[in-house]
Amino acid sequence: MKIIIHSDGGARGNPGPAGIGAQLTNEKGVVIAEISEFIGHTTNNQAEYQALLAGLEKAKNLGAEEVVCRLDSELVVKQLNHEYKVKNKDLAPLFLKAHNLITGFKKISFQHVPREMNKEADRLANEAMDKGR
Repeated sequence: MKIIIHSDGGARGNPGPAGIGAQLTNEKGVVIAEISEFIGHTTNNQAEYQALLAGLEKAKNLGAEEVVCRLDSELVVKQLNHEYKVKNKDLAPLFLKAHNLITGFKKISFQHVPREMNKEADRLANEAMDKGR
């Protein structure tokens, strides 16, 4: 089964109150799961990673073999595609956790998408931040 994950994380204040959002769809674009969660006080980049991790864990639980991850965080995409090194000590454990989850899929890709193409994940992350205030 192939799952497409749109994920987004954000923090108001950076660092500040943060939320994550992820929408998982099948190849036809049918929504099969949504995640919206307040994660406390953190940075935008940490929230981006945590949103992706939540989406990957959900995809694994749903039995996905192939996953396409679409994020509007160029930093996270380039780190996971090994184009950038992970220099931030707070992001390193999140990167490692993602790397370990990745090995559970037969095929996975990470794609940077413009914010306009990630509206549902952004909405879910913002709803989580609104609820967490």
